[in-house]
Amino acid sequence: MFNKAKFHIIVAVLVVFSTVSLIPTLVAQEAAPDCGTEPVTLNAYFETGFDIPFVLAEEFSKQYPNVTWDIKQDQFTNLINATPRLLSGDNPPDLIRLPTMVSFANQGLLMNLDDYAAAFGWDEWPVPQLDQNRVAEDGTRGSGTLYAMGLNYSLTGVFYNKELAEQIGMTEPPATLAEFEELLAAAKEAGLLPIMQWGSARSGMGLAFPLQALMASVGPVEPINDWIYQKPDATIVTDENIEAAEHLQQWIENGYFPEDINAIEYTDANGRFGQGEGVFMFNGDWQNAVYNTDLPGKIGFFLMPPAEEGGSPAAMSAPLTFGIAANAENADCAAFFLNWVASNETAREIGVLVGGSNPGGPSGLEMPAVEEGSVTNETLAAGVVVGEAGTSMDFIANATSAIFAQGWTPELQKMVGGRQDAEGLLEAVQEEYERELEQ
Repeated sequence: MFNKAKFHIIVAVLVVFSTVSLIPTLVAQEAAPDCGTEPVTLNAYFETGFDIPFVLAEEFSKQYPNVTWDIKQDQFTNLINATPRLLSGDNPPDLIRLPTMVSFANQGLLMNLDDYAAAFGWDEWPVPQLDQNRVAEDGTRGSGTLYAMGLNYSLTGVFYNKELAEQIGMTEPPATLAEFEELLAAAKEAGLLPIMQWGSARSGMGLAFPLQALMASVGPVEPINDWIYQKPDATIVTDENIEAAEHLQQWIENGYFPEDINAIEYTDANGRFGQGEGVFMFNGDWQNAVYNTDLPGKIGFFLMPPAEEGGSPAAMSAPLTFGIAANAENADCAAFFLNWVASNETAREIGVLVGGSNPGGPSGLEMPAVEEGSVTNETLAAGVVVGEAGTSMDFIANATSAIFAQGWTPELQKMVGGRQDAEGLLEAVQEEYERELEQ
């Protein structure tokens, strides 16, 4: 934990002369923590499939040679199950990718970052950057104590293969859900796979991406965020969400996804999409660097269109969340790294060029330049649209510690297999949600 006394420094001495006496007055100010000059090894757990934390770690050690890394990595769903054990172990991580955070904060496993926020000035950054990582005393998210920070602020939407989209007559992104579904039907009719997506239990069911996009297309985002943030009496079983799930069920029945989706890993889905299998893919801007390098100018992006013409598009837009274990050995250095990620010029460039996302940080910092014609330009522009519309959402998989592995993934897999319908899917997930909240 940040030791205030350790960093208490004297910044000025005001000497006041008088005819009676000489009175020195000391004015003190805190200095923000850093990684010092002695050797430091940061114990970190990263998520497989995301290059940005690894590239940032490498650059950080170049700038601060006394810092080396002991990095372990795992799939998102495995991290969900392993995080409690890792945080409470004998060698807790200095930095860990958090699939969710409320239960870990309530159990005292995550470090309270409020002192770091004050020391680094994070409280002066745009409010939405920190709100998703705050947990209140009643256990709800969105306000209260800060327990995590973001490495970039990712955006999800619909990527498309420009050559294949042209074959089905798509000259511009669809303006409504109905127009998008017409394109899906046209792709199927043309003998093309409409949507490439992953669905294995190991990677976590990727159909949660189009499902959440459909939820925001046919209904408002506020009830979705309330559910994710565990607001009192929140439910995922709403008329709008049932309608959204019915659209997804129809897409499955129409053969818009790969027949073997339940066995497809995340990395395999991206590889197959990159080789031309699938007109569309629901994914996040963290894939931009791959597209810009391997498929320059061939991949486009658009936000999921609203059901009604003229409506505001919405998107899942959340930070790549990292926390510090409550008993981390090198907490100060880890916090310094989190601050560096958002404020250092080179780190911000990595955030945009490798992560494909807005690097966040203090308002007023210049956005790193992006190559003209890259898909990153499209995702960054889409982020502005969502920000102005106020229609961003966290990921429905982040609602509780096990909801993705125990709720969304198995129930969506059942839907693929024809053993679950739209309303039953949401009711089963809600039951799992409530079971976890009662623990």
